[in-house]
Amino acid sequence: MPFSLTDEQRMIADGVRAFVEAELQPHEALVDKLDAVPDDLFDEIKRKAIAAGYYALNMPEEHGGGGLGASQRCVAEIEFGRTSRALAIICNRPAPILKACKGDQIETYLKPTITGERWECFALTEPGAGSDARAITTRAVADGSDYVINGTKQFITMALRADFIIVFAVTGVDEHPKGARKRITAFLVDKDTPGIEVTPLDVLSNRGMKSCIISFSDVRVPARNILGEEGGGFAIAKNWIFSGRVMLAGNCVGLAERAMGIAAEWANTRKAFGQTIGSFQGTAFKLADMAMEIHATRLMVLDGAAKMDAGTITQREASQVNLFGSEMVGRVTDNALQIMGGMGVTRDMPLERFWRDARVERIWEGTSEIHRDIISKDILREFAA
Repeated sequence: MPFSLTDEQRMIADGVRAFVEAELQPHEALVDKLDAVPDDLFDEIKRKAIAAGYYALNMPEEHGGGGLGASQRCVAEIEFGRTSRALAIICNRPAPILKACKGDQIETYLKPTITGERWECFALTEPGAGSDARAITTRAVADGSDYVINGTKQFITMALRADFIIVFAVTGVDEHPKGARKRITAFLVDKDTPGIEVTPLDVLSNRGMKSCIISFSDVRVPARNILGEEGGGFAIAKNWIFSGRVMLAGNCVGLAERAMGIAAEWANTRKAFGQTIGSFQGTAFKLADMAMEIHATRLMVLDGAAKMDAGTITQREASQVNLFGSEMVGRVTDNALQIMGGMGVTRDMPLERFWRDARVERIWEGTSEIHRDIISKDILREFAA
């Protein structure tokens, strides 16, 4: 199977990279310092992304989106990975799970989100339910033609910006051969609904994205706002989860390549003991390891994306791509910072920010431990007697 980029993929990659370098990277330091994207900058970037055709690339063409398949989108994700997530996310939306909208939901939620008129956030994680998503305790109780939601969500990205929330809640319990299993349903909830409170968190990575706590207290939502079917929340989220894991690794490739480039430039100019530090194997071999791991991750991303397009990707494969990519970017940014020495940890250079941003990649789309558990259990099942 050839892994060289097609002409279309190369055109997408070149265009997105030029956009990222011209319109996003110049604002990274400001966003990190403020831990926020100023409203005027947010609106300007969104307007330019829409005009350039780089907004909502992942959404259906018939509703105004870019209509890109996974194989095309992954190369865009790599390029968006070269900048702050707080800036890239302005262009690179919305959540693919919104493709499940139907009827009036299409006009009320899907289309306005694709055109940039509305903004969504994805609320699954809770204080007691991160990697174990089925442990969520937020409940939605039927009351006439409505549901009443109570509970708390945590680490919800961009909740301050959102106009509506994709909320996962328990709506009942089903019998299952392995014991009772919670029936989980997704709801589209307007953020201005009474009973919703959003509280920002101060986090290490991706400053400006604003992870938040969202509290729901007797929040009344009409049954017509169920996304998909009652009890079918995880079923419609499944493909989105696979996509998120592969595309996360794509983002990691972009960030790692940028970090390696900065470290290599430094190694070519910084002198010690009368010669450039790149002439010492202790430095040069770090660059060699970076290049190998980045290349391997890129190939895994392209392979995973092709399998997504074919509908053949497995949970194990998606976890393998995510795990390898997230751990790769941690090593690359750490070694790049090491090459730069004391300058690497100063705010005058971007490496310390890359290093901070890379750290969360091993946590938020499933921890490294969870991915290893998924992979190892699948191997053991495969070779069971």
